[in-house]
Amino acid sequence: MLVEPGYGVADEGAVPASDKTDSSGGLVVAWIVLVFAGVLEAVWAVALSASDGFRRRGAVALFVVALILSMAGLAYAMTELPTGTAYAVWVGIGATLTVLWGIFTGEERATAARSLLLMGLVGSVVGLKVVS
Repeated sequence: MLVEPGYGVADEGAVPASDKTDSSGGLVVAWIVLVFAGVLEAVWAVALSASDGFRRRGAVALFVVALILSMAGLAYAMTELPTGTAYAVWVGIGATLTVLWGIFTGEERATAARSLLLMGLVGSVVGLKVVS
């Protein structure tokens, strides 16, 4: 059976019809949503810690709402952005803000090593964005 190119049979080496790295208005929105979702990741992590093993209702409620919104934001961002980059940025923002919150509240010590490691984390996430 002969099939003309582009009609019915996918070429195994073909480039996908849509590329998540294409420039579009949706891309800017996806980045904004991703940053917001990363901030919410830090919120749910802190709320989870504050929930005292799910015994404090207010903290548990904040944890659940922030978790759902954070995951929804990440899922939305992944419709426009490469999965690995989106996930790394989301985790990087959440982890960095969570550590900074711990330092700000006095739960964690601010040390030179911790600062260097946070800068390395942020630098790595920015590097992934640059090369994607």
